[in-house]
Amino acid sequence: MAQTEPAAIAALPWHSEATAATARARSPGRLGLSGRLFLLTVAFVVLAEILIYIPAVATYRLSRLSDRVAAARVAALVLNAAPEGRVPEETARRLLMGVGARAIAVRVGETWRYLTDGPVPSVVAETVDLRERRLTGSVSGAFRTLFLHTDAPIRAIGPGQDGFDAVEVLLDEAPLQAALADFSLRLLTACLIIAALAAGLVFFVLQRAIVRPVVRLARDIAVFADDPERTDLVARRSARSDEIGQAENALARMQVALGGELRQRRRLAELGLSVSKINHELRNLLTTAQLLGDRLESVSDPLVQRVAPRLVETLDRAIRFCEATLAYGRATEPNPQRRMVALGPLLEELTDLADLMPAACIRVETRAAPDLEIDVDPEQLLRALTNLVRNAVQAHAAARTEDGRVLIEGVRSGASGAGSVTILVTDNGPGVPDRAKANLFAAFQGSTRAGGTGLGLAIASELVRLNGGTLCLDETAGGARFRIVVPDRAAGVKAA
Repeated sequence: MAQTEPAAIAALPWHSEATAATARARSPGRLGLSGRLFLLTVAFVVLAEILIYIPAVATYRLSRLSDRVAAARVAALVLNAAPEGRVPEETARRLLMGVGARAIAVRVGETWRYLTDGPVPSVVAETVDLRERRLTGSVSGAFRTLFLHTDAPIRAIGPGQDGFDAVEVLLDEAPLQAALADFSLRLLTACLIIAALAAGLVFFVLQRAIVRPVVRLARDIAVFADDPERTDLVARRSARSDEIGQAENALARMQVALGGELRQRRRLAELGLSVSKINHELRNLLTTAQLLGDRLESVSDPLVQRVAPRLVETLDRAIRFCEATLAYGRATEPNPQRRMVALGPLLEELTDLADLMPAACIRVETRAAPDLEIDVDPEQLLRALTNLVRNAVQAHAAARTEDGRVLIEGVRSGASGAGSVTILVTDNGPGVPDRAKANLFAAFQGSTRAGGTGLGLAIASELVRLNGGTLCLDETAGGARFRIVVPDRAAGVKAA
């Protein structure tokens, strides 16, 4: 308990892990979120441009072949209109030069008519049927034309027009390859420019909208992990409604709550050390008071004879509690020593608590059957009831209640050893304020009066819970009523 809070915080596993993570995040040579986002953006944009580039090249090649076939149709009309399908050599040469083909074939019915300016090659590099366009064949043919040069011509087949059924053209591949390379270069340049602009724009937008807030959030977490108690390091609340805004607001709430919790634990640690010192000195004072109480037992006065045993027993109980606190180094309750004890005599010891406020004229009454027994640690139950009755008496005195009354009742439900005992502590005082009900049994938070510490009800709840029971506040029209229910151990095991 003497350990200072910063050292205790630094020893926590989550703190060391957060510090290590912060060191890793700040170490140079690592590709940060911005760099990764930029590379991913470029990769995706390039992939999209590739998916655009490949079909575009294939489509351009088919478009070029379609243009040659369309020009061949015009020449086919001349060939089809020529007498007996014969065209003068000069005219044929001009037609072929205009089409850019080595030969043109026209099918009319079952008859083929040819337009050529020399011998027709017997081997072709590729046959492209423009009547049936297939993407796979078009892509492979386009890249074959672009990267594989051959002297063999390309055979292109297209649909006919009125007067003939089909047109075939033999084209040199070199002009097509040059045109395709030029188009591919221009398209590739445009794709790269578009990719750079798109990647830069996407990166800029994501950098502003996502990366910077995430980096700021990570920095706030790292700074908070280094010094979680500083209130000036609390992250700012975000006006965003998306997931990042929710994370920033959650971090701000966590920093406020956790910082307050750590500061409270620091104060409790310091308080615990002070309590240990106070207990040490208080034990010495109580020991002296116990010696004086022992001497009072030899006095023959009847009032002293009646009060002295109870005073000695109370001092013994206080000394044992101080010793237990010193032994554990903190105010942790020891395990209860439960046994069946008569409830009536325990309740009778509480009637003297009315003398705490003699000017208030408060009565403390008890009701319990003479044979009623309860399965508890009697010292712990008496301490819990003492806290409840003392609070009731002090509430009466603070409110200056006329005819103040505190009633302690005990009733049994079920057979002895297999049932439970209910103890009701009822007063006709001002009652418990609504603002205190939420944290009524929380240490340092459940105080209902000025100057109170809020420990009485917390200690009472802990003592009752250690004995297997429950403590709660009943809803009443006036005053306050606390209910303690302690099941017998056999009934508690059965219920569990």
